[in-house]
Amino acid sequence: MAESLSHKFGQIIGDLLELALEPHLQKFAKKHKLFLDKKGERKGRTGKKVSWFDGNNNKHDLDFVLERGATNDTVGIPVAFIESAWRRYTKHSRNKAQEIQSAILPLAGKYQNSSPFVGVVLAGVFTSGALSQLKSNGFTVLYFPYETVIKAFKKFGIDAAFDEKTAEADFRKKIDNWKNLINKSEVANELMKLNRKDVKEFFVALTNSVSRFIERIIILPLHGQESVINTVSEAINFLKKYSEEKPKLPLCKYEIIIKYNTGDKIEASFKNKTDSIKFLESYI
Repeated sequence: MAESLSHKFGQIIGDLLELALEPHLQKFAKKHKLFLDKKGERKGRTGKKVSWFDGNNNKHDLDFVLERGATNDTVGIPVAFIESAWRRYTKHSRNKAQEIQSAILPLAGKYQNSSPFVGVVLAGVFTSGALSQLKSNGFTVLYFPYETVIKAFKKFGIDAAFDEKTAEADFRKKIDNWKNLINKSEVANELMKLNRKDVKEFFVALTNSVSRFIERIIILPLHGQESVINTVSEAINFLKKYSEEKPKLPLCKYEIIIKYNTGDKIEASFKNKTDSIKFLESYI
């Protein structure tokens, strides 16, 4: 079945988002000594897609990943997962938000030791509910409203506005005008300028995330036997009778809390010293 011209023009706007973001992310990566993985050939992975596998070995294709300790030949530790998306109608916005969550959150969970930044860059029409849903799940959201997208195209003589009643002939004209545009990056730059305040806030959040450092590590070796109590009153009686004198009891577990300068913290629990050491070594 032939691709609709409406869908094709939507892909053009989606590609414009990536075109707008890439130079800014490349500059950011250079400044912070990171590697930017983007669509295209890379010796360190197969294919042209930016593919990562979650803890269940499910593959997720993303737009951009920032890595620490990586080169074109070797994959490093992911410190930022960033996805972009364009949607014209609100009826599609919630589904897209859920799709992005399903792709990125399992990866963030697998690489939780590096506590990666999770970001999404959206353009078009997204409901406040869809945006709130992403933010509540820890995403930093950069949103380019539909009006600013249209304005960016208009500056270069392209009428990018459309709705469900737009004729195929009109879409063909929009697509041809885009193809004939010599410097497409100028539209991308204009889009970023029109939303400069939000762009700045997004990159400030990204900077704070990748620049964070461990402030202190708390290790709590717990000795004793776990007591499972069914009611609050029984729990109170247990504490009243519990002796705080230092008895010789076997090790129960190690509780480890890693605190960052940003206020973030990671908590872990291990039953033996070997696993505790392995966990801490993953942060070196």
